[in-house]
Amino acid sequence: MNLPISIILAEDDEDDRLFFKDALRELTIPTHLTTVNDGEQLMMFLNNAENALAHVLFLDINMPRKSGFDCLAEIRNSERLNLLPIIIFSTSFDKQVVNQLHDLGANYYMRKPGGYLRLKEIIQRSLDLMITTGLDQPVKERFVLNVV
Repeated sequence: MNLPISIILAEDDEDDRLFFKDALRELTIPTHLTTVNDGEQLMMFLNNAENALAHVLFLDINMPRKSGFDCLAEIRNSERLNLLPIIIFSTSFDKQVVNQLHDLGANYYMRKPGGYLRLKEIIQRSLDLMITTGLDQPVKERFVLNVV
């Protein structure tokens, strides 16, 4: 793994983007963050061959213009993008939706935590997993990331 870890955050909520950025800044792992505000902007960024492919994408599900579901399907059907590790980053937690996201090829599912400290912990955990395992998709029982 080359450091710093290159991260894309696709998130339409400005406060969530700022909290994520602040949390990253406080972690010990060096990172480089690119943010996009919606699914269309994400796909334009990813499909631009001049942009290097990130190490990981944190993808919100409920975004305007193009949903996280649509982006996930498009990424997994792209020869250039299909190996991009994707961590779903969402407030909702419907078991059927979580299973569908696993089946569509997301690497992990992370429910947005209520507090800032828990956000830092879950981002740290996901990046540690990425460094140690490469974020290979686990079985469904281990698909949801929680703070330990």
